[in-house]
Amino acid sequence: MRVQLALNVADLDEAVDFYSKMFGAEPARERPGYANFAIADPPMKLVLFERPDLPAGSVNHLGVETETADEVADAEARLSGEGLSTTGVDDTACCYATKTETWVEGPEGHRWEWYVRTGDSEQLANVVLAGGADTCCG
Repeated sequence: MRVQLALNVADLDEAVDFYSKMFGAEPARERPGYANFAIADPPMKLVLFERPDLPAGSVNHLGVETETADEVADAEARLSGEGLSTTGVDDTACCYATKTETWVEGPEGHRWEWYVRTGDSEQLANVVLAGGADTCCG
């Protein structure tokens, strides 16, 4: 598992250049208005959304990337068991990937995504493949 930090940025090219230098890594995936880094040290998934309409550097969402769908289901069961409101486990296509995911919102409004990437997609916008929540990060 690794923690995910998704940021809104005003200029994607500038942000990609900065974070490439900062972490000594190139993006694992780049698409229009979107880039993500799979950083080994420290273990982190850094996602950038080009959103000039929002404050630069603001948090889009936070997350935990797991290795299996069972880990997502286990996290959802644990969170629900603690009385936290989740979206339930859904299969979605969002952020240029297909995923199994669940979402929970913290007391300050920060959205947390527990997910496993299951494949590629060619769209940024969310499509719920199973389940019913529309919770995408964009």
